[in-house]
Amino acid sequence: MLVLGIESSCDETAAALVRDGREMLSSVISSQVEIHKRFGGVVPELASREHLDKIVPVVEEAFARAGVGQDEIDGIAVTRGPGLVGSLLVGLSFAKAMAYALEKPFVGVNHIEGHIYSVVFDNPPLEYPAFALVVSGGHTNLFLVPEPGRYRVLARTRDDAAGEAYDKVAKMLGLGYPGGPIIERLAREGDPRAVKFSLPRMGDGLPDFSFSGLKTAVSKHVRETGLKPVAEGEEPSQAVKDLAASFQSVVIRSLVGTTERLAGEHKPRALIVAGGVACNEALREASRELGRRIGVPAYFPSRHLSTDNAAMIAAAGTVKLQAGLSDGLDLDADVSLRLQNVGLEEDARARGHIHYRL
Repeated sequence: MLVLGIESSCDETAAALVRDGREMLSSVISSQVEIHKRFGGVVPELASREHLDKIVPVVEEAFARAGVGQDEIDGIAVTRGPGLVGSLLVGLSFAKAMAYALEKPFVGVNHIEGHIYSVVFDNPPLEYPAFALVVSGGHTNLFLVPEPGRYRVLARTRDDAAGEAYDKVAKMLGLGYPGGPIIERLAREGDPRAVKFSLPRMGDGLPDFSFSGLKTAVSKHVRETGLKPVAEGEEPSQAVKDLAASFQSVVIRSLVGTTERLAGEHKPRALIVAGGVACNEALREASRELGRRIGVPAYFPSRHLSTDNAAMIAAAGTVKLQAGLSDGLDLDADVSLRLQNVGLEEDARARGHIHYRL
């Protein structure tokens, strides 16, 4: 089965051709980082306009690199949520129009589910049940995946996502956008024990994540110590590097510690770590070490596939298309779409847009 994937949930316009859910024939990503950098974050209106400009050439480039014609695809998979509504609608509208013109089935895919499937291209087949820790600028969730296409939320962030906290702390310190790669680089030269931050805990005892309080603690430390934001072109001080290392250490210990506690209860046979923050080498190494402690392999996507991309959407969509599912042209974007306690058929019925192809 040859599937075209389309992703436009935030600030990357992406298209990919994937065969049988595992063979990536092409993957094209047009990033908007340079456009949003001067604002310190994504501006939704600018993002949607840029998607409109880039969606056609990106899809055409994906077909050109794959060396296949549009009529050769068996279906289309497109992100329908969660994300920015204007951005989502560009990709979804394009996918529906193309599906109609080519008379091909299409399915809407949960962006978070796509991240979970991003590991299929670089790893051996998964064993189930698996844990999936999805960590990005917009999402921080830990899922139990008892079997392909079925998910149960074990922990989620109560406030900021981990990647969002990275961006906000970087902005606070004058380090630029996106903050994750910058803080990771500075943390390598800093002392993670230099600044004492408390590990976030939920007052109700639930194993959820929270990074808002940590962000506030960083702000308080900056204010009380008189630490000045880094000026453009200036080399960050050792104090800034120590703060970056201390902040990152707490984020990673929170993510890995919660995952380890829940692993003792649910006994996963594999650990998936995906999402943009999965590019972070310190998180990867801590996750590998966790895998060694609990006796399971840790799976990561390549760095190209850790950030938003369309290959992961095609892989997730292939499973639905192979199950005989397709969406109707009345499918709408859902900015708050959740991936929770559902499997393929339950998700299909809940959405109310699925048609079964015989």
